[in-house]
Amino acid sequence: MIVVVPVDPPHEALAPDSLLEHDSFAAANWPEYYRAMVADVANAVASSGGDLLINYRDEETLPDDVAVEDPEAAVRAMVLEALGDLEGLDGDAEVADGAEAVRFERQVGSNRAARVGNTVTHLLEREEVQSVGVLEPTAPLVGRTEIDGVAMSLRRNEVVLGPSQGGDVYLAAFTEPIDFTDAFAEPAVSTLTTRADDAGLGVGFAPRVPTVTDRRGLVGTAAEARARRLAGRVAPERTLSVLETDNAF
Repeated sequence: MIVVVPVDPPHEALAPDSLLEHDSFAAANWPEYYRAMVADVANAVASSGGDLLINYRDEETLPDDVAVEDPEAAVRAMVLEALGDLEGLDGDAEVADGAEAVRFERQVGSNRAARVGNTVTHLLEREEVQSVGVLEPTAPLVGRTEIDGVAMSLRRNEVVLGPSQGGDVYLAAFTEPIDFTDAFAEPAVSTLTTRADDAGLGVGFAPRVPTVTDRRGLVGTAAEARARRLAGRVAPERTLSVLETDNAF
């Protein structure tokens, strides 16, 4: 399975409005949190059986108020920091990091659904890959077990969804494309399931994982990450490091 992680450059103007409703969270905190989450998610994919594809936003798809001199370089720098000293980062090429490989491609489309749809459809139909998973970079609790479990579930279902809080999804995986027009309209887990059913496709579900996109997701992620560490389980250490420097948590 190719695991696509859609990544923005780390910029405070891209902090989710729903997260800023948390009394103790300021937009200025977002870049540090985002870098840490991207690192943990990228490492989770690299440790799994999936192939990592970083789908970055550039000047064409970023909002006008996001002033980043070179958004592509900013995204690549985050991945380099997470996965080590990668070689050959020029162009949309595949680069090796030991036994792993990371592929970088820019996002194309006017909104989230269009960008995801263009990527998934291109990989399935043009490149003829067997399966594609789209994993949100704001789900640092995701691990190898969830990613590999989704790949196995795709042998039985053409679509597999990973629910997060509030009816959203942290992961959507496909062996066949759907109609992606407004496919992430709230609640996304229901909308995506409806689109899959309209296409005659079977739908499976992955374990629930919160995303750091609102107060509930932030608090839940912080609590479970700390609990995992205390229990001696694998935890998102980079995200935990940021949480530990934030007196609010």
